[in-house]
Amino acid sequence: MGSPTSNDTFTAPHFASSALLVIDTQVDFLDGGASPISGTSDRLPEMTQLVEAYRSTGRPIVHVIRLYDGDDVDLVRRAAIQNGAPIVRPRSAGAQIAPGLLPDIELDSDALLAGELQQVTNHEVVMWKPRWSAFHRTSLDSHLHDLEVDTVVVAGCNFPNCPRATIFDASERDYRVVIAHDATSQVTPERLAEAVRLGVYAMSTEDVVREVIAKPALRS
Repeated sequence: MGSPTSNDTFTAPHFASSALLVIDTQVDFLDGGASPISGTSDRLPEMTQLVEAYRSTGRPIVHVIRLYDGDDVDLVRRAAIQNGAPIVRPRSAGAQIAPGLLPDIELDSDALLAGELQQVTNHEVVMWKPRWSAFHRTSLDSHLHDLEVDTVVVAGCNFPNCPRATIFDASERDYRVVIAHDATSQVTPERLAEAVRLGVYAMSTEDVVREVIAKPALRS
């Protein structure tokens, strides 16, 4: 997969000061869920490898989720939700994060909908986003700045929607950006090429894990 020039001073990822963003990998979007996104279940092994690498090296992880509640829903899905579609509803089994990505915990829907970060481990949180981008109306940017993160590695569900919107917003905020292309569903060469033109690095899970393990974290 293509990437910008590997030694580009301004876009090359800094894995020692990176965070992993795992986007919308929830039960309802897996095979057999209320609104399955093709390929997401197939990408779970690679997502799990990324999470384990970041967790074992003490690097930040943010599990970004959707919760459809009331009218605070993107317009394209608002009619379906108002008509009772059972998709990632607060406190539902389908809203939970995919098995294997988290320790055995229940999401605190009320706190998440209030904009709070739910702590999972010392370096790992869950965060609700109300629209496509993980930066829109959330505390993600301030959370990452507090952790001195300058690079985000993006993986998860449905690249053309939420991961892509998150990548655009990360780029606008001058983060160095990596898309783990084999740990993200609905990736195509054309969509990746668009991201690469923004300075995004398209890397395999194997390559990301190798870099994460090889470079000590800047934070303890």
